[in-house]
Amino acid sequence: MPSLPTNFGLLPDDLSTYATARVAVLPVPFERTVSYGKGTSAGPAAILRASQAMELYDEELRFEPAEMGIATLPPFLPEAFDLGDALSELEEECRRHLAAGKFLLTLGGEHSLSLAPIRAAHAVHGEIGVVQFDAHADLRAEFEGTPYSHAAVMRRVHDERLASLPIGIRSLSKEEAEFAHEAGVPIVWAHELDELEGQRFERLLATLPEHVYLTFDIDYFDPSLVPATGTPEPGGGAWHPTLRLLARLFEAKTVVAMDLVELAPIGGQPASDFVAAKLAYKCLGYWARHAMR
Repeated sequence: MPSLPTNFGLLPDDLSTYATARVAVLPVPFERTVSYGKGTSAGPAAILRASQAMELYDEELRFEPAEMGIATLPPFLPEAFDLGDALSELEEECRRHLAAGKFLLTLGGEHSLSLAPIRAAHAVHGEIGVVQFDAHADLRAEFEGTPYSHAAVMRRVHDERLASLPIGIRSLSKEEAEFAHEAGVPIVWAHELDELEGQRFERLLATLPEHVYLTFDIDYFDPSLVPATGTPEPGGGAWHPTLRLLARLFEAKTVVAMDLVELAPIGGQPASDFVAAKLAYKCLGYWARHAMR
């Protein structure tokens, strides 16, 4: 595995020291249940490398989000062979940073890891909802012999009795469709994205608790924008409409933590890496705009 670059955004010490930073970035190159295209273990390093090529001034927000301080933690890989135990290890690590008052950005890695920071956020912040940007429902009871598969992560979130809002879904099994219908999961299908902004999005946000966790699977985007993911699905989200949804989410709710997962870098084609890094930084900017008032 390639060594990780110095930190997110290549920030100087005064903006990247853990004690004073408002944000902690946790790289988690975790990949155990990927079932098609592999390579998500290289995602965190690719995002961090791409982040060092970004301009740090945000033309939309008219300030530099990096000024709030962004500390990059060492990469974390659970040691346990058992998937449930491995996720417990990661949960403990995430809880430590959330309890220290940090906004935690976890960089994956495959989507199965999201259960750990979600559980940690629930433990530290109390009642939370989970907003999921994704191409896949991830609502299987189990997949390929494990209930902790990337294809089952949102079913495990449902088991935690947490309200969820899946956005951009366009791939699921019959079993998942039946479960979503019976459980009342308010799926926003990809073909509905063009009509989501406005009153419908406001109504959906109103059903969630004040505190929310954001899990963003990069395959939410159309593969014309992000081809570097294990299971690219046509018909996904576009850049600016997605940013408008995210900006409204961070404005309407208190987002306490987030993850960005499922980037599988393609050698010599860094565009997807840059999209992921820019997306992470935009979200941190939206968070900073409200958290630092």
